[in-house]
Amino acid sequence: MSKAPSPEVDIRTLRKVIMAASIGNFVEWFDFAAYGFLATILTSEFFPSSDPSAGLLKTFAVFAVAFAFRPVGGIVFGVIGDRIGRKRTLALTILMMAGATTLIGLLPNYAAIGALAPLLLTVIRCVQGFSAGGEYAGACAYVMEHAPQNKRGWYGSFIPVSTFSSFAIAAVVAYALDATLSADAMSAWGWRVPFLASAPIGLIGLYLRISLNETPAFRALEGEHQVAHAPLRETFRTQAGGILKLGAFISVTALSFYTFTTYFATYLQVVGHMSRATSLLITVVALLFAAAICPLAGLYSDFAGRRMTLFTTCALLIVIVYPSFSLAGSGQFLSALIGVAMLATGAVLSGVVTAALLSEVFPTRMRYTGSAITYNLAYTIFGGTAPLVATWLIGTTGNNLSPALYLIAVSFMGLIGGMMLPETSRMSLQDVGTDNNPAIGEMLGAQRPLR
Repeated sequence: MSKAPSPEVDIRTLRKVIMAASIGNFVEWFDFAAYGFLATILTSEFFPSSDPSAGLLKTFAVFAVAFAFRPVGGIVFGVIGDRIGRKRTLALTILMMAGATTLIGLLPNYAAIGALAPLLLTVIRCVQGFSAGGEYAGACAYVMEHAPQNKRGWYGSFIPVSTFSSFAIAAVVAYALDATLSADAMSAWGWRVPFLASAPIGLIGLYLRISLNETPAFRALEGEHQVAHAPLRETFRTQAGGILKLGAFISVTALSFYTFTTYFATYLQVVGHMSRATSLLITVVALLFAAAICPLAGLYSDFAGRRMTLFTTCALLIVIVYPSFSLAGSGQFLSALIGVAMLATGAVLSGVVTAALLSEVFPTRMRYTGSAITYNLAYTIFGGTAPLVATWLIGTTGNNLSPALYLIAVSFMGLIGGMMLPETSRMSLQDVGTDNNPAIGEMLGAQRPLR
């Protein structure tokens, strides 16, 4: 394992790097959250129907279509990011993402242009999903390739902070608009506000990303003329083992994240018989709690190492998921809040260590491609389907705790895959996949037993 000291890092530059990476991630998840929180209004504006349930299904179908485009975007932007660099690729993703989100806020509704309205909404959502596919993995690589070697978990934890914060702020904005505006005002213009807000935020993020330099790791690769000419083919040929093992663990990250952030608000209402306002309040408090403890999870990841952190994550989820669902479905405010916070703790640990592993498992020349493919496939299969599978399990089995058993089963799968990964927290990112890092060589090459 490499013992080379970390290069000196300018703290002010690193703060700008974190801000530039986090703001695009914020725009991405804020849009997804706002779309979900405003689903009933979007249904009436774009999918009017005599059957409200049918209209709502169409609204969520458009939501799901965006997820289908994420793996495609991950492949395309992953390849671009490994060929031309992280900085320019991330500038392109935030431009597309913020632009598409703003266009939703400007779209005429069904009453104005008829069937063209839902068609345009679907196209724009596909553009959002496509651009989002290149955002998170690239943002993680951008931060990790700037961060000091022994503090990558800590600095990387601020990307999940922006994720949980975006959900919390989207929930607060949606609730505030709903509480202060009349139904007519919400239909006329209120629902557009969260989407239009993406324009100034996106422009700030674009400026930050353009004004910063390329990462030291990618610049070193360019200086050695080692930039991959066919990163997709090279990634599948040499990194299949890493994709499968890391993907198994990220499945836990995806499922716990969406169960916590998206499904639990519904679970509190359907199983716990709480009001929409109460369930939203519990969700917001838990999201702010999750954002607050992300840096603590990053410190733990740096101190204990990645393998111990992912072991802790899976073991914790296996133990707490069942009581978490039981408490959340109790119908009592404090018990429900404790239950949601318990699941939030597992989701945070998983998300923070994932942010580091995405960059530490793959070599620099294939880092963007490998991490984007792994992340987006896991999130599409296990994250995007989480509310649907949970609802189906309860309806099929009649057991309100069946989604907890599903998460426990996926946690066992993630534990098996994750523990097959080597320890990566102490090495230089430039050594990943080289002879200077025998642990990675074992994983991707001869498959010798891990020490």
